[in-house]
Amino acid sequence: MPESTITAKGQTTLPRAVRQALQLGPGDRLRYVVMEDGQVRLMRVRPVSELAGMLRRDGRPPLSIEALKRDPGR
Repeated sequence: MPESTITAKGQTTLPRAVRQALQLGPGDRLRYVVMEDGQVRLMRVRPVSELAGMLRRDGRPPLSIEALKRDPGR
């Protein structure tokens, strides 16, 4: 199980195995989620640009803002 040490400045180096598992590289951002039981979940922050195309569409063309205002239930 990978481990690291915290410096006097509160910094640490993520072990290579953790960086590889999270597909982390220089400049990537991390999010720390502290769970109720005291465990911490470490996640790579994904830029919004990576989310493009994740939502399924039913083949219909995208709606304009005006069309959405006319038919918000669509």
